[in-house]
Amino acid sequence: MSDPDADTISSRISPSCPPETQRILTAAWAHDLDTVKKLLDTPGRASAQDPVTGETPLHAAIRACGSPSEDDDPADLEAARKTVYELLLWGAIWNDVDNHNETPGCVARRLGRTELYNLCVDAGVRAEMLFGILDGYEQLGSDGGEEEEEDGEDVEMGNDVVVIDEDGDEAPELVNVDEIKSNGVPDQGKQQEESEKEAETEDAVAEEEEAEEEPRFQPPTDTTQADVTSEAYLRSKLTYSDGKLVDEDGNGVMMAWETEIMRQSVDELLPGRESGKRILNIGFGMGIIDTMFAETKPAVHHIIEAHAGVLEHIDNPGSKFGSAWEKSSPSPGAFKVYRGRWQEVCRQLLEEDHVYDAIYFDTFGEDYSQLRMFFTEFIPGLLDGQGRFGFFNGLGADRQICYDVYTKVAELHLADAGLDVDWKVLDVDMSQLAEEGKGEWEGVKRRYWTLDKYRLPICTFLG
Repeated sequence: MSDPDADTISSRISPSCPPETQRILTAAWAHDLDTVKKLLDTPGRASAQDPVTGETPLHAAIRACGSPSEDDDPADLEAARKTVYELLLWGAIWNDVDNHNETPGCVARRLGRTELYNLCVDAGVRAEMLFGILDGYEQLGSDGGEEEEEDGEDVEMGNDVVVIDEDGDEAPELVNVDEIKSNGVPDQGKQQEESEKEAETEDAVAEEEEAEEEPRFQPPTDTTQADVTSEAYLRSKLTYSDGKLVDEDGNGVMMAWETEIMRQSVDELLPGRESGKRILNIGFGMGIIDTMFAETKPAVHHIIEAHAGVLEHIDNPGSKFGSAWEKSSPSPGAFKVYRGRWQEVCRQLLEEDHVYDAIYFDTFGEDYSQLRMFFTEFIPGLLDGQGRFGFFNGLGADRQICYDVYTKVAELHLADAGLDVDWKVLDVDMSQLAEEGKGEWEGVKRRYWTLDKYRLPICTFLG
């Protein structure tokens, strides 16, 4: 953002900003911690947004600092740090975007406020770790309990009794225990009258809340950022052309600019490119890394690929990894393409006692939870004790703060899985990657990489 006036308080708090939101934005901008604390007593106030600019108290507290200069007052910077910390403590959202598509962390990074940026990153890590835990609880809670209620059993809930019928379904109404004790039987007419009054009150409150609802900020929309699910990807038609593999919607599945990353990954996974190693690669794509793996003359080279279009590409007469390659293996089944989803194939490999010296993971259309499941559930059984594991680290690579957050989250989860990770930082040539729709991105719907540094993970077992 080149316009200096875009970071002034007058440009960030619009005339239509509701008074309560205006008060906390102004207090956050002034780093008035006492006032901020008082205003935070109102639920949700920490994440309030100006309806026009999308400014949050977190944006305001950071933006007010400006860029570092000789005039910086250490006392004010400390007040800013405390304000940001307090807002995060009360639930300020680390990745809310404003009308310039900037998160609070993006603003801190652009202004060069490293300490405030790191506070946002740490908040993002805490949030993502918590979401991971809650997601696990949700999955656990979706299963039925080990013990089922007997037919017709009454289950107490405070002063109410829920009657469970013989099919295990709840009866349609609650019986109040206190009322039975005092009157012998519940007054059905009285209950109906009270229910009608409660319904009328709820309707009135809802109408009042709707009438008084504050205008809401609408974040910038980007139709190119639509999520691609694994199921949709596996159904899509793929096209190989001009050094790229794209799906039918124009999403880049794999591109030639990733070649140097793949080369360095092979160097780290197979130090000295020693021959005779056992290799597993999940996700063939354009075959870039498998070609490099094959050049090392491995003893075992297994590939897992699920997409029918990629498998058809592999089966083409000119393919390096077709039936002729499989027949050339030094022992039966040593060179093989496993056709199917890795979630099923890896279970088969475990059952067959396969172990590998190097494993690489690069799938498309799957979120971080799938990568985590792979290194948590499968790496311990598939990777040799002295082996190395790597993956394409594109998590959150369309925004620096998201990349930093996911790097730390992955590191923590890898440690939980008994893995140590070293990050090798590579320079990315951005000359053909800098602009949407141009250079390498021509004909590609979404610019999935925007950063000039790549963190290459090299994972080994702890100890």
